[in-house]
Amino acid sequence: MTTVLIVEDDILVREALSRSLTSAGYHVDAVGTAMELMRRLVPPFPDLVVLDLGLPDLDGGQVLKMMRAVSRVPVIIATARSDESDIIRLLRDGADDYLVKPFSGEQLAARVLAVLRRSGEAPPDTLRVGDLSVDLTRRLVTLAGAVVDLNRREFDLLAYLARRQGAVVTRRELLTEVWRGSDVYDRTIDVHVYWLRRKLAESGGARDWVETVRGVGLRLAVPPA
Repeated sequence: MTTVLIVEDDILVREALSRSLTSAGYHVDAVGTAMELMRRLVPPFPDLVVLDLGLPDLDGGQVLKMMRAVSRVPVIIATARSDESDIIRLLRDGADDYLVKPFSGEQLAARVLAVLRRSGEAPPDTLRVGDLSVDLTRRLVTLAGAVVDLNRREFDLLAYLARRQGAVVTRRELLTEVWRGSDVYDRTIDVHVYWLRRKLAESGGARDWVETVRGVGLRLAVPPA
């Protein structure tokens, strides 16, 4: 998955941005200080950084210069400062884009995608696992060309498994990334997995696309013929 690192000292803003980008299909890491950011600028690097300027330990403009000394990872500045001279200076110092607060999560997600496209690191709009296709933009699933009718949560579950295709995903991870910390029971996950399996099986010749790895979690993989 494409990883976005958010650097924002306000915990409420940080959590809101994290939720928005997670919903948009990114893996999100979030920190509150410049020092935490610099400790993460080691391989494997994040694919993009969203950087607030008003950090408690170091000004974001200085942080940007430090980053550019060690990495070319794309950077979107997110701040309340709107002075044109500041914007020009930061873009010349290596920022790839600039957002003035307040802004919506949808706007941030669109800017992230635009910057990733320019840098050649954009995630695919469509995920494919064998003859299963998951169109993230249109929220459309097809199997061997036939549309699979999924509800919102079933689609989110399938999309997350498709991004991690072949890897085992734990229930805790699903609760965090798909249900985003909602107060749900394991039985709730079981019900959604049941219906997802059933709908895929009905569209794909009764084959089971979602494998249970006992005691660990779930895995999406092309079933044997």
